[in-house]
Amino acid sequence: MSVETLSTRERVLRAAADLLTRGGREAVSTRAVGAAAGVQAPTLYRLFGDKGGLLEAVASYGFEEYLSAKLTMERSGDPMADLRHGWDLHVGFGLSRPAFYVLMYGEARPGATSPAAREAAKILRGLIERIAAAGRLSLPVDRAAAMVQAAGVGVTLNLIATPLEERDPELSALTREAVLSAITTGAAGPGDAAGVTGHAVALQALLPRDDPRLSPAERALLTEWLDRLAR
Repeated sequence: MSVETLSTRERVLRAAADLLTRGGREAVSTRAVGAAAGVQAPTLYRLFGDKGGLLEAVASYGFEEYLSAKLTMERSGDPMADLRHGWDLHVGFGLSRPAFYVLMYGEARPGATSPAAREAAKILRGLIERIAAAGRLSLPVDRAAAMVQAAGVGVTLNLIATPLEERDPELSALTREAVLSAITTGAAGPGDAAGVTGHAVALQALLPRDDPRLSPAERALLTEWLDRLAR
């Protein structure tokens, strides 16, 4: 792709993002975007295919802003604190850029996930895996990550839909702590069932997917045992 095309694409995305911020999804028509960016309709179709492709690109464009904050987030020695911080960043982005957030999360389509959304999910999974490695996770990593994402998105969309003067300022933190309580264990003594669960999940997270020390049959049996203990 040429420098000129990249420059045109960037100009179009900025124009579309501005229209989205000021007027919502309805304001992002190909005619309005073309006029704001100073390009003709054929250029828009060549770059994005159709309006759906343009909206997906705008969603990813807005998502990159969120990801830049996530990717530059410094990790502490406490994975639980880092997950809390990541949650707060997620909700904060949604409330500061509601039009982008609704476009990204409010109109999900089966099987249609943007590269930016996949990167965000990867970051979340990494945070969950660190909790698992510390022996604090009470659920398999995939399920725990799905719970955190579902709760975070639900809370953010709920707050966006609620008039500012009616929002519960503690809703996000309360939901966050409830979810963390549901997916993590407390300090457990020897033989404690919660401790066994946490260690089983930790071993699942730490064990290499293709460990040469285990045959496929051994790996399958170990996975079955760990899954049973994790549940």
